[in-house]
Amino acid sequence: MWIGWVVFDLLLGDVRSLKEKRSIIRPLIADLSRRTEAAAAEVGAHDLHRRAEIGISVIGGDATHVRDVLDRAERMLAEEHPEITLLSAHRGLHSSDD
Repeated sequence: MWIGWVVFDLLLGDVRSLKEKRSIIRPLIADLSRRTEAAAAEVGAHDLHRRAEIGISVIGGDATHVRDVLDRAERMLAEEHPEITLLSAHRGLHSSDD
């Protein structure tokens, strides 16, 4: 079994309040979960209205599948959402044999 995760550091566009931030982040997390079939959540920068950290995790039978899911999530954020800027992505991948 392989367990993979990635934490995305995001810069949000013209956002002036935490309420506006939530109106962007909630649909983004739902879209990531639906399209990648991975668990997604806001994991940091909760009190900053122009920054967000979103975490994605996935469990799979082989490392290739796990990497593919994480790659798809990163491409989706970088290419399909002009309202955000992907600043960084930090990944981890572990086998149950580790």
